[in-house]
Amino acid sequence: MSELFAPVCSIMLTKRRRFFWAAWWSGPPTRVPFRKPDACDGGARSFEEARAAAEKAAGTTLGVIDPLWARAYNRVLRGQPAWPNGSRDAEPASVRRETSPANASLWELLGVGPGVTDEELKAAFRKKALATHPDQGGDAETFRRVLRAYTEARRRVRKPKRKTP
Repeated sequence: MSELFAPVCSIMLTKRRRFFWAAWWSGPPTRVPFRKPDACDGGARSFEEARAAAEKAAGTTLGVIDPLWARAYNRVLRGQPAWPNGSRDAEPASVRRETSPANASLWELLGVGPGVTDEELKAAFRKKALATHPDQGGDAETFRRVLRAYTEARRRVRKPKRKTP
């Protein structure tokens, strides 16, 4: 049985505001085991420049896939695991079950209680943001939920208490 495969490249923006690309043309990228790209490079100044360099290396037109693949290989190059959360990331995000339900309280989501100070809330948010941010290997929807929870929690913490007569 043969699978259909179109050559692809994944392009990510680096911390230095350059574009890193990874391209697969001899077979599709796989999560487990992580399949290294056929070629990669960094330093392009624009997305288009990165794609052109990838297509030149492949010698053919490439389809563009999610930047998570380039991020994964970038982590491998730095000596880290491709998927930072181990086996949890072995499943696609669409199949993965969230560890915190969508209707969890904002305090549970941030890992603090309702009597938290503004400084403690900020520290808890930063910790959760680093764990869930897409640039750090997290899920974008989970990060957005954490951000919304932080915004609402911060509003509640800063809201002046009503005086009862």
